[in-house]
Amino acid sequence: MPARGGGPKESHRALEQRIAKLERINAVLIDRVERSIDRQGNAFSLFQTAIGLEAQVRSRTQELTEALRKLERSNAALGSAKEEAERANLSKTRFLAAASHDLLQPLNAARLFMSTLVDLQAEPEARRVALRVERSLQTIEDLIRALLDISRLDAGLVRPSLQEFALDGCFGTLESTFRPLAERKGLRLRVRPTTLTVRSDPVMLQRVLQNLLSNAVRYTRRGGLLLGARRRGAECIIQVADTGIGIPAREHELIFEEFHRGALTEEDDVALGLGLAIVRRQLHALGHALEFRSIVGVGSVFRVGLPLAAGLPAVPEASPGSPAPPGLDGLAGALLILVENDAATLTAMTQLLDRWNCHVLPLRSPAEMQRLVPRLERRPDLLITDYHLDDGADGLALVRSLRRSFGAALPAIVVSADHSEEVTTAVRAAGCEMLRKPVRPATLRALMGHLLARSPVLAGNL
Repeated sequence: MPARGGGPKESHRALEQRIAKLERINAVLIDRVERSIDRQGNAFSLFQTAIGLEAQVRSRTQELTEALRKLERSNAALGSAKEEAERANLSKTRFLAAASHDLLQPLNAARLFMSTLVDLQAEPEARRVALRVERSLQTIEDLIRALLDISRLDAGLVRPSLQEFALDGCFGTLESTFRPLAERKGLRLRVRPTTLTVRSDPVMLQRVLQNLLSNAVRYTRRGGLLLGARRRGAECIIQVADTGIGIPAREHELIFEEFHRGALTEEDDVALGLGLAIVRRQLHALGHALEFRSIVGVGSVFRVGLPLAAGLPAVPEASPGSPAPPGLDGLAGALLILVENDAATLTAMTQLLDRWNCHVLPLRSPAEMQRLVPRLERRPDLLITDYHLDDGADGLALVRSLRRSFGAALPAIVVSADHSEEVTTAVRAAGCEMLRKPVRPATLRALMGHLLARSPVLAGNL
């Protein structure tokens, strides 16, 4: 039997072992608790961070929402302001159109009277004074037309009517208009014949070339001008060149701004500084390119690039410079029906045509024409009518009526102070020529000579 004295020692060791074991267990448990507390602390920290981020997101979202609301209110205000500006611009354009029509009527009569007065002056001094008055009237006309064109272009009311047409007819009209102006200044005007057919708006393109040629005549004091066209790939390049004073390099961009004018002398025509501004706007609306080069003291060249027609070139018509039938001297002896509801314009136009040795039948209304037609002993050679007549009538109805009586080939010129594209389109669709008031006598005479020279109606009367 073992001694009893060894029992306590064994119990002590067992107790120590148990304590050590419990300590190890305790250490493991404490470690687990600590790790658990750390994990809970990290989760709590993440939870707190998430709460903070959520608050920031909510704050930023609220700020963004408020900013979007402010932007919407600002856009709505801008939209209202834009609509109001467009209404004001449209109202201004309509006012200018109405005012220009009322202004152009008496101005048209004044210019016709003045043209007759210039021809009647025998004394050189009196003739110079009359010519100065005529130039002043021309300046007023140009200003009214330019302001109306600028207003319509800026309001977006000009819609190009693209079509395919031969350039030769356009060039012929321009030649008949500008040759007298060039010769008056002692300049040579050369227009190269062309068979090219292009795609553009014929009315707008002609206005562009008119402005370029007008500038060329105004700023050229010696030498001459050239109008021509050539093919470049699928494009047509129309060139207007002059031997004028040239444009300094520092002004190459300024010339397209409103009311920018070059250096002129007292003998030069008054420049309004709107021609090239209109040219740039019209070419932008047409989608045509414009380039130019200029050398001071040498001259300038403007080039307009536009697409050629997809089809074959059209056969060019006779140009306004075609010779008149023998024995008629262009206009002399032609029988004209003239319809105009404005008494002053009717009188002035009649006197002008009388001096050109035409037989004029002046009328003020469609009713007068209806009474006249059955009494005519021969067919008229040409009808010249205003577009807007009294009681809502229009000149195109007269054209249709006369053509039913005398044949569809009867030439007609429609004159109007209404510069809208709708009127111009309607006139051209009816197969008539269009002249805008105030009528330039030289342009009228050239156009009449052109129509009478090619008219089968006139050929039958000779």
